[in-house]
Amino acid sequence: MSSIENHPEKNVIRVQLRQNQVLKDLGVDAHQSLEPHLTVVDCSKGDFLLHQGVHEMEQYFILDGVLKRVVANPQGKEMILRFAAEREMETSYAAWMLKTPAPYSIVSVTKARVVKLPMPEWIAFLEQHAEEKRLFEHSVMSHMSEIMAHTITLHLLDAPGRVHRFLRKHGELFDRIPKKELAAYLNLSAETLSRLKQRGKI
Repeated sequence: MSSIENHPEKNVIRVQLRQNQVLKDLGVDAHQSLEPHLTVVDCSKGDFLLHQGVHEMEQYFILDGVLKRVVANPQGKEMILRFAAEREMETSYAAWMLKTPAPYSIVSVTKARVVKLPMPEWIAFLEQHAEEKRLFEHSVMSHMSEIMAHTITLHLLDAPGRVHRFLRKHGELFDRIPKKELAAYLNLSAETLSRLKQRGKI
């Protein structure tokens, strides 16, 4: 982990941050005031950024790679709630505001680079930037709505339908996510996903 200022690729990281969907409309002064709070983290596949059940939480902005939000029951069975890639963000903002433990884990699906800051510092920043707060909270609600729509899809659509919906919504991620992970997200076996692809159904 490193601060942006001390990172050998700081100029690239600053450009990537300005392209983030949540931060792209921030002015120069706002970016400069946020930067000292940020830490750069390089993740390997399978690294946990957030563990389900913890109370210490952070805000994440994705520079490279793919993350997943995943929830597990006490028996260890997992369900992937969403994927997020560069220019997107990940958060447990709702849980922090409700003073509840993190309801899910955030895990790196591929090699990834993120910048993060403690949730109290992010919230303090938002309180000073009303428009940024509005856009951020809209993103949080959009993610929750998309997760709900995906969950309903798992019950209403057949296997090809689930895959086609993913391609329509997130086609750019199809070849980047390991097929075992994608199959789990779509509640399919890896064999079924492979068979659909071989038959030209996707």
